[in-house]
Amino acid sequence: MSHAAALWLSLFLLLGNAFFVGAEFAVMTARRSRLEPLAEAGSKRAKVSLEALEHVASLLATAQLGITLCSVGLGAVAEQALDEMISPRLLALGLSDSLSVPIALVLALLIVAYLHVVVGEMVPKNLAIAGPQQAALLLAPALLFISRTLRPVIRLMEGLAKAMVRALGIEPKDELSSAFTADEVQLIVAESHREGLIETDRHGRASRALEFSDRVAGDVAVPLSSLVTLSFRSTPDDVERLVARCGFSRFVITDVTGDVAGYLHLKDILYADEAERIEPVPLKRVRSLATVRSGDEVEDVLATMQRTGAHLARVVDPEGGVSGVVFLEDVLEELVGEVVNDNRS
Repeated sequence: MSHAAALWLSLFLLLGNAFFVGAEFAVMTARRSRLEPLAEAGSKRAKVSLEALEHVASLLATAQLGITLCSVGLGAVAEQALDEMISPRLLALGLSDSLSVPIALVLALLIVAYLHVVVGEMVPKNLAIAGPQQAALLLAPALLFISRTLRPVIRLMEGLAKAMVRALGIEPKDELSSAFTADEVQLIVAESHREGLIETDRHGRASRALEFSDRVAGDVAVPLSSLVTLSFRSTPDDVERLVARCGFSRFVITDVTGDVAGYLHLKDILYADEAERIEPVPLKRVRSLATVRSGDEVEDVLATMQRTGAHLARVVDPEGGVSGVVFLEDVLEELVGEVVNDNRS
């Protein structure tokens, strides 16, 4: 083979190695969530790329086979071609055969290794990581085509690899998982905030939403000793005076034993005329409380309130006693943060 042909073949193998490396990292780092909107918009490459992501094991086997063949071929062809090109020039400089041959060999190895590592490995890898979606759109369809063309060979390699993985007690997968746990999402949100990609207020809302299920009723309940309550014999006048003093719009009602019996909203006394203002509020106007356990997650408390239509819920401790009351505002503030409200319950 002539030197020119060997160099052209070496260039082809080097670019082939770069293609397979870039395609491998593109398949591993591309996000389905970024490709799906493009596919829905009619992009054929996005549709093929999504199909490729469903056969990750086969595509990785194809990429590894391509990288191996290109690397071996590059070493065999380029090293010899460069050696034959460098050696005569060293002889022309006056070096003996005993020196020119090993020096030419070392220089050829260094050049091939440098080009292979930098051009064939690092550059395509960094490009794929920097733009995984673009790399997937560009490279994944071609890699999928090669994988289908070499299907018998790929299936054999894939079968052997899966058998070895199963022998280690691990079940192999054909598709990369695109789902994240709440903890993983929280880490992503925190890192994005540190990098300045998410504003502070949005980061706060997202963090509170992710931590929502970690809080329980006992964490957000107002203890009985801290409640501003009304007796079951309170009159509309009593309610108005308490509203004027505290600024609250809802009050827990206690029964004759002092236990939590229900609650009143300010608008529940609007019925009263002058004569009724000094009479106890009818029991039928006292609203029922929802009941939750102190260990119930806050999202379950919210679901209970939605189901019953109650804005307040009594919190029952493990012994069966009432330890406090949860207000709807406190539950919502776990999601959106502190709410300034002059008519807070």
